[in-house]
Amino acid sequence: MPDSFAPVLTVDLGAILANYRLLCTQVRPGLCGVAMKADAYAVGAAMVAPHLKRAGCNHFFVATVDEGLALRQVLPQFDGGARIYLLNGLPPGAERDIAGGDLIPILNSMAEIERWQAFVRAAGSRPAGLQFDTGLNRLGLGRDDSLRLIGDPHLLNGLDIAVVMSHLACADDPEHPANRLQLDRFREIADNLKAPSLVTGGRTRPLLSLAASSSIFLGADYHFDLVRPGAALYGINPVLGAPNPLQPVVRLQAKILQLREVDLNMTVGYGASHQVRGPTVLATIGVGYADGIFRSLGSRGAVYVAGQRAPIVGRISMDLITVDVGHLPASVCQPGMSVDFIGPDQSIDDLARDAGTIGYELLTHLGTRFQRRYVGAGA
Repeated sequence: MPDSFAPVLTVDLGAILANYRLLCTQVRPGLCGVAMKADAYAVGAAMVAPHLKRAGCNHFFVATVDEGLALRQVLPQFDGGARIYLLNGLPPGAERDIAGGDLIPILNSMAEIERWQAFVRAAGSRPAGLQFDTGLNRLGLGRDDSLRLIGDPHLLNGLDIAVVMSHLACADDPEHPANRLQLDRFREIADNLKAPSLVTGGRTRPLLSLAASSSIFLGADYHFDLVRPGAALYGINPVLGAPNPLQPVVRLQAKILQLREVDLNMTVGYGASHQVRGPTVLATIGVGYADGIFRSLGSRGAVYVAGQRAPIVGRISMDLITVDVGHLPASVCQPGMSVDFIGPDQSIDDLARDAGTIGYELLTHLGTRFQRRYVGAGA
């Protein structure tokens, strides 16, 4: 029996498709892939991916082998060319699973290159990608390895390189000088690397990919052949301090479980961290940090009730949050009624700002207890 008090996460598939089309328009004539990491940023890869495939997307990026194999179940191998790339690289011993799932590992080190070469020598040709670290200092082939591969193309013998990529460190800040520096470094690699590639549909070189969400909006210089937006697809603002050009995708609602009248000097929640300043009414909401509502929102964030702000008071508990609704009419504040954490009056970026984080982190932390509803796009 469904729990009528369970919080609800509504995902607008139509908005995701509208965002995808906008991003495609931004990068034409380049290709637009999508990042589906962390279960499509917690909105549900199995629901989202088929719609994107039907909309023309053929390039899907995940982090891990398990994510890739799960996505392959909803994007069959022989459905017209959906490519699934593994950004986190080539785990030792996973070669056969990767090949069996028709996945494309992004090789991040010389050791991974050598292991994949040994595998394809024995098992037959399979595509792979190369990631170069141009300044993020995270995953990827560093400067010395880049120069080695440029100087000796034979180090890539036996490989079919489908994509050559890098990732920007400061793309959400258009004025940051690191963007241009990384662009120049990536261009140097792209211009000088003699990478063998698949010859598919007339393509005789690997696809070049630098831009993710924010870097799409840095301009055409950053687009190359293939972009791979993630957060932007799901409605998170890609550029700090600028109006969001994308449609909101998620609405997060939870139910009022109980109302309580309180008065001067009474305290609220663990640690008695909030002291009531006068008579008011508190609503206890059935959601908490176990659902991904950050504890930092305690006595700092707010929900919206019938379009009106209601501040969170006291600490966030595992399953419960308390908000002050004394200023609101009783007609909109009754047990069983819904309040909005993310919705028309408060974006995911607004809530993330109050939590002291970013929309990416907040979205990917939304828990499994939400009842997920899908709307739009014929859901």
